[in-house]
Amino acid sequence: MYKINEFAEMTGLSKETLRYYAEVKLLEPAYTDPSNHYRYYDDGSFFLAILLVKLRGFGFTIQEMISVMEDESFEHLEDLLIQKRNNIQMQIEDLHLRIEEIDDFLASGKEENE
Repeated sequence: MYKINEFAEMTGLSKETLRYYAEVKLLEPAYTDPSNHYRYYDDGSFFLAILLVKLRGFGFTIQEMISVMEDESFEHLEDLLIQKRNNIQMQIEDLHLRIEEIDDFLASGKEENE
């Protein structure tokens, strides 16, 4: 079992984030000592925490991460990752179009000044 300080160091999640994740039932401690309310995490918690770090890095919202964690079999995780990838790809394409529009706008301003 790991105290919250140790677990935060191991996972890269802050103590505040771990407390928030417990509050929203995203990642609850394996054990909370009733006498002092210290939170303890185990190796299973470590796996879930690393998954959450990855999902957050992929741009998942808290609600999306809760959906993943509620599906304890992770049966739909691949579908969600593919959907997230497709959404990111569409955002990239949209940003490329915006860049082209800005370049066109800049070019048209230069042509008028000549």
